[in-house]
Amino acid sequence: MELKYPGHRRKSRAVKAGKVIIGGGFPVSVQSMTNTDTRDVEATVAQIKTLEEEGCEIIRVAVPDDEAASKLAEIRERISIPLVADIHFKYKLALAAIARGVDKIRINPGNIGEDWKVREVTQAAKDTGIPIRVGINSGSLPKDLVEKYGHDDPEAFVVGAMRQIEILESLDFHDIVVALKSSSVNTTYWAHMMLAEKVDYPFHLGITEAGTLTTGTIKSSVGLGALLINGIGDTIRVSLSADPVEEIRVGKAILKSLELKKEGVEVISCPTCGRCQIDLIGLAQSIERKTVHYKTPLKVAVMGCVVNGPGEASAADIGITGGDGLGLLFKKGEIVRKVPEAELEKVLLDEIERMTGGK
Repeated sequence: MELKYPGHRRKSRAVKAGKVIIGGGFPVSVQSMTNTDTRDVEATVAQIKTLEEEGCEIIRVAVPDDEAASKLAEIRERISIPLVADIHFKYKLALAAIARGVDKIRINPGNIGEDWKVREVTQAAKDTGIPIRVGINSGSLPKDLVEKYGHDDPEAFVVGAMRQIEILESLDFHDIVVALKSSSVNTTYWAHMMLAEKVDYPFHLGITEAGTLTTGTIKSSVGLGALLINGIGDTIRVSLSADPVEEIRVGKAILKSLELKKEGVEVISCPTCGRCQIDLIGLAQSIERKTVHYKTPLKVAVMGCVVNGPGEASAADIGITGGDGLGLLFKKGEIVRKVPEAELEKVLLDEIERMTGGK
């Protein structure tokens, strides 16, 4: 197996969705999907704006019927991030979504119907210059592939995706984003590794039906992290049975942990042990909560004892540790000053404000 160096990215073609470029070496974007009724414009726009404030860069909405499609133009006018229409079965809904100015559509060519329907949708997307996301998930594997491979064979996902890609390529359409989403981390990982050898289209990563906040976060972090650290992945959606805001938080945290997104305050803190003499858990949670609005990249350490706090967190831009009523403020592992333990949080927050300029 060829070893890749840190920071390596798979070479993929660039596909533009509104103001966001997916692939082509551009930053990995974080996206989510609304869980409001798309026909309710006010609720949908409100949720999108909340997600955008949290860091969402692309948003997808369900388009189950004509009324939902008729609302897309108004939704698009009132938001600032690219809007993706999620279409199943009805090709006319895809055409309506494109006509109303969405920035990207998600279809499964296999369930759109006859070739001429796929051709019409593809031509409309081509005429307006928007990309199409295609792909396979655990619930949409063609019956013949399930019978041949079973539900969780990554090769079935690759074969199924290639069928969809070839349909669009036959129509001379190449603004394609591909997603291979299984509820199995192993299947998702190997399917992408295999398909990466066959095509250069950008990948939309996700573990489908990942589960609740805790379970889904773990599965998504393992699956997406494994691919991203191998340089595979151009946009991600963390699928959680939770408030979509949590999807954005987890997605950003995954990218930050891999240094693919260098934005905002990253709080690192040690596990508690018998030497810990301060309320480390409460302090770390409070600092993280009170610094979430900053955009300036900054690594902040909250450590539990003076024995190894500054040393273990020497890579942090700034940090605190303490015990027995006395705390230490340190930068890059070097102690800057001693601080009464009761003032540690305030001193650290004041210093973060100064270092970031409040931004």
